[in-house]
Formats: sequence, C-alpha cells, structure tokens
Amino acid sequence: MSDIEKIHGITPDLTRENVDRLLALFPDVATEITDPKTGRTERAVDFDALKERLGDVAEGNRERYQFTWPGKREAKRLAREPIAKTLRPVKERSKDWDTTRNLYIEGDNLDALKLLRENYAGKVKLIYIDPPYNTGHDFIYKDNFGKTIAADKSESGDYNDEGGQLVANPESNGRFHSDWCSMIYPRLMLARDLLTRDGAIFISIDDNEESDLQNLCNEIFGERNFVAKLYVKVNPRGRNLDMFVARTCEPVLCYAKNYAQPTTILPVEKDERMMSEYSLSDSYGAFRPIGLRNRNQNFNPVTRPTLYYPLYVNDKGNVSLTPDKEYRFEVFPDAPDGTKTCWTWSKQKVQQEGKLLYAEKARSGEWRIFRKDYADKDGKGATTLVKSLWDANDVNNDQGKASIKDLFGSNIMDFPKSPYLLKRIVEIGSLEESTVLDFFSGSATTAEAVMMKNAEDNGRRKFIMVQLPEITDPKSATAKPGIQPSARSARNASAVPARKSSPRLKRRMRN
Repeated sequence: MSDIEKIHGITPDLTRENVDRLLALFPDVATEITDPKTGRTERAVDFDALKERLGDVAEGNRERYQFTWPGKREAKRLAREPIAKTLRPVKERSKDWDTTRNLYIEGDNLDALKLLRENYAGKVKLIYIDPPYNTGHDFIYKDNFGKTIAADKSESGDYNDEGGQLVANPESNGRFHSDWCSMIYPRLMLARDLLTRDGAIFISIDDNEESDLQNLCNEIFGERNFVAKLYVKVNPRGRNLDMFVARTCEPVLCYAKNYAQPTTILPVEKDERMMSEYSLSDSYGAFRPIGLRNRNQNFNPVTRPTLYYPLYVNDKGNVSLTPDKEYRFEVFPDAPDGTKTCWTWSKQKVQQEGKLLYAEKARSGEWRIFRKDYADKDGKGATTLVKSLWDANDVNNDQGKASIKDLFGSNIMDFPKSPYLLKRIVEIGSLEESTVLDFFSGSATTAEAVMMKNAEDNGRRKFIMVQLPEITDPKSATAKPGIQPSARSARNASAVPARKSSPRLKRRMRN
C-alpha cells in the first residue's frame, strides 16, 4: 500500500495532541470541560494548576521580547485545525504510477502539509521553498484569519470561504505585512514537523519580508538552529527598477531541525584552485601543509592555557610530546617576533594523531611544525564548508530563464530559479536516499534539481512537490497542451507521482 493510500480523510487534531502530551507529563493538571457545541466531556489542561507546577512563568502583562502581529493567534490555530480532506490519486495524468517514488500534489499547500504530516512526519531531509515575496504586486495564499465572510468581502473583494486562494496583497492593504506573516506562519509550523532530526529548510526571499521571515523562523525552528543566510547573485547586472542601489543578490535563509546534527549540511568538493594547494605527497597520498601554530594572537597562553605547551623535534623533523636524547629540540608556539600564541591542537589530539605532524627548519634556524591535510580522507576526497556567497554564473536567474526557454521555446515564467541553484541546495542538504519537499513548487525546478543530482551520483532521492492549480489565460503560451495545470478545486487536492506536463521531468523520471 502506498503512502497516499494510507492517508486518512480527516487529519489529526494537533491541539488535542498537545493537550495529551502535557497531561502525560503532568497528569495532576488534568481537568474536564464540556464542549458547548457537541455536549461531549473532554479532558483539558487546568492552566492555573500548570503554572503552579512550572513555578514562575511569564504573565500576560509582563514585558518580554516577542515577535507578533494582528492575526498571529488565528494563524497558530489554523496550523492545528484538522481538515476533512484527502489526497485523490490521478493515475491518468501520472507517469510510472506503480514504480515511481515521487509525488506531485495539486492543491492548497496548507492542506497538503497537514495530510503529508500523517505519513511523512520526521521523514523529510530537505525542504526548499520560494514563497511569494510580498512585493505588493505578487500574490499570496489567502487564508481565513478570523474575519467573517462579509468583512472579507468588504475589505478585499468577493472571495469565498474555502481558503487557499491566490489574491493580490497591495501595499495599500493595512495588513500588508500581517497578512503575509499569517500566510507563511502555519505552513512553516507544519513544515518543521516533517523534517528529519538532521533535516534543514532553505527559503528564498527578498528585502520586503526578509526580517519578518527570520523572526518567524527564529520562533518556529529556534534561534539556535539558524544555520546561515546565503547570498545568491541572481541578477549580475542589478535590478533596473531600484532607486539608489541596484540589487544583485537575494538571500536564502537556512535553518536546521537540530543544529547539533553533523549531517544537517554537507560539505562540498573542493574546486581546482583549492586542490592546487595539495602540492606535496607521501606514501599515503597528496597533502597540503597547515601550520600547527594559531596565528590569531587573541588565542594565547592567557586565553587558551591548555593549548600552550612545548613539542619536541628530532633531526629528521619528527615530532613528539616528550623529550629524550633523540627528540631534543624544544618548540613552543611563539611567533617569530617572540609573541606567545598557542597550538591549534590539544595534547590529547597530538597523542591521537601525532603521525600527521612534521617539522621543518626555517632559514632563521627555528623549527616550525606543520600538520598534513590529505586530499583523500577515507576515500571521500577533499571537501570544504560551503561558502555563504554564491556568485557562480549558473545560479543566477538568467540560467533559470534559459532553462525555461529551452523547454518551451520562450520565457513563459517570471523570475524562474536556476536548476543549478537548486541542485547545489540538494547537494548540501540531502543524502542519497533523502526525501526533498517543495510546497511552493511553481515550475518544479526543485524536482528537476533532485533528478539532476540523482543522475550524477546514482542517488535515490525522491521529491514531493505541491502547487496550487492556477487558471491561465487561454490565449497565453502557458495555456498550450501539456503546460496548463487543471483547474481542480483545492478541496479535492490531487496527488500525482510525477507531472506529465514537464518534458524535463519526463526525461529523468526513471533515474
């Protein structure tokens, strides 16, 4: 039975789950309440009793640091609220239904995330999203943030109460930032539940909501789980609509599910310039020499007393922690001018890996100690931490436009992300058997990137894409057969293992 077939018609009540967790920890704070609508008696939390159990807690009238906006409480409720919906397979629009491991879901992504949570909680290694930037000219999902239908009609136009619609969010809207925060907040809450313990989420954004997004992520994922803000040169020429500074870069925020996990973000292979540093070799292979002395003078015998100690060298340049008749040259981590610094390795590290150390005599007659950094470590090759500035030509939007033009013969999409940008994110954020999710999938560039990486390293990553079907102008290029998505109601969200409409997806589906 597939994961789709296991998904039930009603999603769990997350409020009920949270209450049950609290009562399992503190059974003495349990009470009972009667639901006025159903007349049913349910277990609940006596919050006065809970506060007594926890001791001092922040009261409502105390000043405290927090990030809030009108509609935040309703946005939280929206994430917890169960829905009576399901994913309906559409086999006639699918490719290799019985064998593919990929999903393409058409429907409101909030609904889709709630449904996916049942079977994918804690199973998604990497999430990438490129949500609406809230520029005042784009569109956002319109959820019901506590307004009545009549009030919503009077303020925003005649929209129904189904939720998940795409509506304009002009800057004249008094809730311009609040509506965007309320839209993205519940989706990020649910996204966090889907991540594996070593999972990570990458989010493209621009200046309009960058600070708000970081505040939201600090709250949902935890400030300690902030990994980095990557800067991607998406427009080398600079935006011609900017007034004072032509912006060339857009940030991508990265947060971990658990920052302590070493496989959260993977290192990348070193390029040719870096590999040229491995100019020496011995019987174990090519290596580069790295000085064992810490050149940063802030690290010294006062600030790092355990890293200031002597090492001993023999005539052949071998290194030891203890002196004897052979190891008779004493070496301290002092700079040539006599300034005392320290070693980068502790005595314990030297004991464990001292075979990597060697010494050379400088022209001044002093011994200098180095460690060997081999290019090939355990058969994995030389790697390095990914840098925060991504300025390669293949990651900018020109490459994204070229990719779309190659598929359809013209640029039918605005600001498409480069598949090579997404491939780099897949490289550092996923393992060979990982599940990758994009719930603002657009033209499914993330799916393309997953298949590109699988083809490169024979991986078996699988993707889940979610996109709200949009009606296109029948006269436009996007309305051609094989391009326009169906206008299916979000209520009947469909699950399709792989979209037939994209030739590039069809090319690599069997990878």
